[in-house]
Amino acid sequence: MPAIPASRILRETQFAGLTPSARGKVRDIYDLGDNLLIVATDRLSAFDVILPTPIPDKGRVLTQLSLFWFDLLKDVIPNHVLNAAEFPAPFDRHQEQLAGRSMVVRKTQPLPVECVVRGYVSGSGWKDYVRTRKVCGVELPAGLKESERLPAPIFTPSTKAAAGHDENISFEQMSATIGEELAARVRTISLELYRRAAAYAEPRGILLADTKFEFGLLDGELIWIDEALTPDSSRFWPAAQYHPGGPQPSYDKQFVRDYLERIRWPKTPPGPELPAEVVGATREKYLEAFRILTGREL
Repeated sequence: MPAIPASRILRETQFAGLTPSARGKVRDIYDLGDNLLIVATDRLSAFDVILPTPIPDKGRVLTQLSLFWFDLLKDVIPNHVLNAAEFPAPFDRHQEQLAGRSMVVRKTQPLPVECVVRGYVSGSGWKDYVRTRKVCGVELPAGLKESERLPAPIFTPSTKAAAGHDENISFEQMSATIGEELAARVRTISLELYRRAAAYAEPRGILLADTKFEFGLLDGELIWIDEALTPDSSRFWPAAQYHPGGPQPSYDKQFVRDYLERIRWPKTPPGPELPAEVVGATREKYLEAFRILTGREL
């Protein structure tokens, strides 16, 4: 694999005289007044710890794939994207660093919940199912195997934790938090976005096992925000290798998780540096998912 120029790798933004209003696990966010500038860096977190080694092109994949889905599904719900090519002063001086990985978006009041849709029983959903035969209060048929396709997609919200893990909650708990009417609307839209995306991806060789959406309110209007159907927010499985009965290979940071388990890292900060082969394999999985879903190279 050819070496990636250092100028193409961004672990965090450092713009003289400009301070981000927030640095998330992956994104640096700048407040522009009524709008926000969101920069997807190449940071990678695992087990809720940001690792010191970036994954080249990861931020560009997340941004460009989000833009692809936001455009493809814009008839379902408005999204927050205003511009992803030109940036206002003084950020225009940093066009080269921002290009491909940044979006100017409308500022909304984010809903305090993660809107998760599952088409297959996997991850934390599988653990809940084994224990209770339910996921977030939704009762499922007996006898399902791990990673099996569900009879129909289910909406399984969670809390939005400022730190640590999100926690699965029931629809009733979500309704108590944001109101019954809004909760019902968010559920309907989340399920429709999932169905449309899964129907698009499957003929191209990718199964959308589950994904999370985030929404915000702007002057009473519900807006799709954050990222859209990326390897960071979704489980993408290669359809040709799908075999229910256990975990599935996926287009995400599984190479990193496997490595960290192998070296018995205690899953507490600081995270270890990643070897080149793990970085390269992870980068290629992100790029492969992008190629398959968009039909073009990054």
